[in-house]
Amino acid sequence: MGHTEERDSAPMSYASLIEVMGRVNDFLNASSVLSWDARTMMPKGGAETRSKQLATLTVAARNLLCSDEAKRALEGAEAEISGRAPDSPEARIAAQVREAIDYHERIPTELLHRKTELGTAAHAVWAEAREKADFAIFSDALTTMVDINREMAQAIGFEDHPYDALMYRFEPGVTKRDLDTLFARLRDGMLPLVRGIAEAEEPRADFLYRDVPAEAQLAFGEAMAARVGYDLDRGRLDTTVHPFEVSFTRNDVRITTRVSRTYMPMALFGALHEAGHALYEQGVDPAYTRTPLATDLVSLYAVGGVSFGAHESQSRLWENHVGRSRSFWLNHMDEIRAAFPGVLDDVGPEEFYRAVNRSRPSFIRVEADELTYDFHIMVRCEIEARLVDGSLDVADLPEAWNALIKEYLGIDVPDDAQGVLQDVHWSSGQIGTFCNYTIGNIMAAQLFDTATRETPSVQAALDAGDYTPLRDWMTDKVARHGRRFTRDELLEKATGRKLDPDPYIAHLTRKYSEIYALG
Repeated sequence: MGHTEERDSAPMSYASLIEVMGRVNDFLNASSVLSWDARTMMPKGGAETRSKQLATLTVAARNLLCSDEAKRALEGAEAEISGRAPDSPEARIAAQVREAIDYHERIPTELLHRKTELGTAAHAVWAEAREKADFAIFSDALTTMVDINREMAQAIGFEDHPYDALMYRFEPGVTKRDLDTLFARLRDGMLPLVRGIAEAEEPRADFLYRDVPAEAQLAFGEAMAARVGYDLDRGRLDTTVHPFEVSFTRNDVRITTRVSRTYMPMALFGALHEAGHALYEQGVDPAYTRTPLATDLVSLYAVGGVSFGAHESQSRLWENHVGRSRSFWLNHMDEIRAAFPGVLDDVGPEEFYRAVNRSRPSFIRVEADELTYDFHIMVRCEIEARLVDGSLDVADLPEAWNALIKEYLGIDVPDDAQGVLQDVHWSSGQIGTFCNYTIGNIMAAQLFDTATRETPSVQAALDAGDYTPLRDWMTDKVARHGRRFTRDELLEKATGRKLDPDPYIAHLTRKYSEIYALG
């Protein structure tokens, strides 16, 4: 009791704010550890109690963030740093704490608790439904989660569409109207390529489906993740149903992938993708550890990326612009042959490059090629917007999903596992996050274009199999800043302009026109 009284009466300052936010970060990192375990190693029977544990930690973090202690510390900090530049780390920390308190005080604690508790329980239900390819198993849980998200949108507030409020948690400032414009621009640029490829000869790819032991795939995936810079002294690679990256501060950043013995690219490119996320977290300025510049106080995630789209830019950059590049396989073909003895002896680097970049419509988003990937995102965003505004019922979701996949990709979905049940996001309540993948694709091209065009030594190093100059550039321009700058501020500082789809469309046009000999 005496310790509490001393804390309540102590003068509040910027240091006090950092101390309180450090404890918030600790709660969120503890929650992340339990979430990582739930998605990798926890037995099925642990789902019910784990959901309660995660709900307790999330609500505790939120309550501390919105506590009188935190508010008094914030007031003291604001008074102390009032003369600092608006974009200084101290000023940005204070502004982000105030924004987060305002956001969370609009959301009833009971609603947050319901969402968090349902999230872990629903994950287990989703996993069973996906395994059995039966959406009906997941329907009730998803209906409840959609209802919770509708309540959250109303509590948060919005001007035009409830989807705007939900996207704010993941990509602040983006609206449904923005997405409609962006998606229309991408369709204009990408559909001519898709149609041209449909008439072209497909690269040979039979060797991608040869039997490769899971252990060998994981070892090679880990080796390639380390080659591009993932620090295994501060990380590890495991397997899961749906790959993810999670950080418990920059000093413990873990990645996962999934393995198919008869489709080797899945594990490899999953590892490279998640390693890109991990490089972001491992590259955050050490001074920001346990501060709001390495903690998403709005979404209540212990994450250093400024937005989910910015985070996705790093995973897509290292997976696609590096890992699927011609130079990558010119440099590493001998290594993959050695890793999988006898499997690829008849395959050259040019054949492998073309195979892992072939474009054809597919059912699974995480296995989609660069060119068709964003159509998967358009499907999800359209469906999510309709779910939250009430124009689509959860019961009708599989039919709507299958119709949109047919419209955009021209293929018939064979079952729910390869359709509406393939993504983990809805089970945890992450409605509003899919736009981040396309935004990440656009950012990745914009950043990579600037890095290689304005610093020619970066491309020269990539051609030689040296990833340090590009990694250093990304660390300097993106990762080290954590959450200090907004997404567009970060882009303007790095590339001289805000989000711009033109470099992405140009990248896809160059790549696929060359691979498929399009005129």
